[in-house]
Amino acid sequence: MVEQKNLTSPTKQSKYQLSEAALGYILVAPALLCIIAIALYPVLNTFKLSLYYMKLQLPGLTHFVGFQNYVALFHDPRFWSATSNTIVFTVVSVALELVLGMIMALLMNKKFKGTGLVRAAVLIPWAIPTIVSALMWKFIYNDQFGVLNDILMKMGLIDSYRAWLGSPSLAIGSAIFADVWKTAPFMALLLLAGLQNISHDLYEAAKVDGAGSIRQFFSITLPLLKPTILVALIFRTLDAFRVFDLIFVMTGGGPGNSTETLSIYAYKTLFRNLDFGIGSAIAVIIFVFVFIFAMIYIKLLDKNILE
Repeated sequence: MVEQKNLTSPTKQSKYQLSEAALGYILVAPALLCIIAIALYPVLNTFKLSLYYMKLQLPGLTHFVGFQNYVALFHDPRFWSATSNTIVFTVVSVALELVLGMIMALLMNKKFKGTGLVRAAVLIPWAIPTIVSALMWKFIYNDQFGVLNDILMKMGLIDSYRAWLGSPSLAIGSAIFADVWKTAPFMALLLLAGLQNISHDLYEAAKVDGAGSIRQFFSITLPLLKPTILVALIFRTLDAFRVFDLIFVMTGGGPGNSTETLSIYAYKTLFRNLDFGIGSAIAVIIFVFVFIFAMIYIKLLDKNILE
């Protein structure tokens, strides 16, 4: 009787596992359907629209053109200018945010009187809505009554008021500075969470071995913080590459398209020119860029975790 019971046990166990797996699929199904309806379907529909010549002011001329919209974009200097602006904005802003975020995280990780107050104060720029932040910096940069010009004039750094957002050579840098001011605290918050997971005993052992602060940073802090850095870079790179609201409020893509990003270009093409074929193609290209960036970061993150 004992042997018969042992023989039937695996069968019952496999049936239980099968039902548990089925239950798992059932529980995941609503979320999966929501993802398909909210994310996958719009992406596929946008790709479909990008294969058509479609202008809302000329509805009767809508027809299938294949990849001609993409070919037209690749021969469009404005598209390459928007791509260049987007890459410059993304690379410079994310790099500065990483450096400043790391400095702020290291300072906030120290134990001193008023630590909680300092952490709360640092996070204030990130808590401000992007539209409000963009309007604030637009007033700060104003060439007639902006406070930045007034401060620099009193310090003797400039001899006349400058149009920070009206100059093609200064506008993109001004927008990057505003973005760094707002989102560096977010980077600092993520890095601070990673720093607090590093055991303090490692630093004590390094001190005993005679390692200084710089050696501790490059030998202990930075290697153990790599997964957190990659996660922070994923969030910020994808967000910066899709930047729209900050640029739209501050410059609208001007002057002379000098700050026009791919998102701004797609918006103008879709909703101002009502060209849904070209606009959808730009949106698909943005999606491809974001997808490639995400996959690269995820591969690096998986490799780092396995190591």
